[in-house]
Amino acid sequence: MYKKIYKAIKKYDTIVIARHIGVDPDAMASQIALKESILYTFPKKRVLAVGTGGAKFAYLGTLDKLENVNFSESLLIITDTPDRKRVDSPEVDAFAYKIKIDHHPFVEEFCDLELIQDQKSSACQLVLELIRKTKLKANVSIMGKLFQGLVSDTNRFLFNTNAELFSLLSKMVKEYPLDFPKLYQELYMRPFHEVRLQGYIEQNMKVTEHGVGYVTLTTQILDKFSADAGSAGNMVNNFNYIDEILVWATISEDKKNEIIKINLRSRGPIINGIAEKYHGGGHKFASGARVTTMEEAELLIHDLDRVCEEYIQSMEGETK
Repeated sequence: MYKKIYKAIKKYDTIVIARHIGVDPDAMASQIALKESILYTFPKKRVLAVGTGGAKFAYLGTLDKLENVNFSESLLIITDTPDRKRVDSPEVDAFAYKIKIDHHPFVEEFCDLELIQDQKSSACQLVLELIRKTKLKANVSIMGKLFQGLVSDTNRFLFNTNAELFSLLSKMVKEYPLDFPKLYQELYMRPFHEVRLQGYIEQNMKVTEHGVGYVTLTTQILDKFSADAGSAGNMVNNFNYIDEILVWATISEDKKNEIIKINLRSRGPIINGIAEKYHGGGHKFASGARVTTMEEAELLIHDLDRVCEEYIQSMEGETK
């Protein structure tokens, strides 16, 4: 599969790399690192990394405008995205050939070639393996971006981490002099208003009967803290270790896009099925959803509470 992807990359002179809407470090790092690797290997090719909302992750690189591209003669590579509706590019079907590189559970087939390995930690791990198993080249900058994506999507190697991943990381560290303090600082540095918003979340989080912790952040509240829905979503990993909570969520109004973003995490109950029900998806313990009304958000919380109740009952059954 990796060799087939490399063969397609070698064939096309123009390559566009896209990822999912609502960008996160793994999605952007995988596309930017892949772009840089292709250009490092084939300097004469035209390679564009496209999408919206990349300013927050400017340390990973800049995104390109999708302009003057002959789609019928170009290759599209989509990273970190399981379904067509979440691709941050309006021209998916116009390309001559399409490749998907993804680590989420399968949702639908919409590309000519699909590398789907949901046991992998991240899209960055798949790009790293693509580089190692083909003739694509890399340097310290490329490997640094892949490392940041790996760190982010595993929450500093707490989730989806195994011996295979650590073996890859060991080889990376031996071959490339990565500046770990700088990479972590870029990844986790945040403005003071976000720290204040986290304090608000901690003070106002509600907990359901069966352990769903959630906070609702209206436009008015986000404006008060000079924050946006993306800022709140990025904080969802900060609440992993609260004894009374099994599943936690941030519910954030996104006024610009006229939706309500819901970021979900779990330390036991499987939540991606609920996320899919509410126009989202993701992994078993880390997912996201998008709804249009607060009433829908309340229904989602109710469904999560039911999942937690079933989980508690199953755990009690195992101990008897």
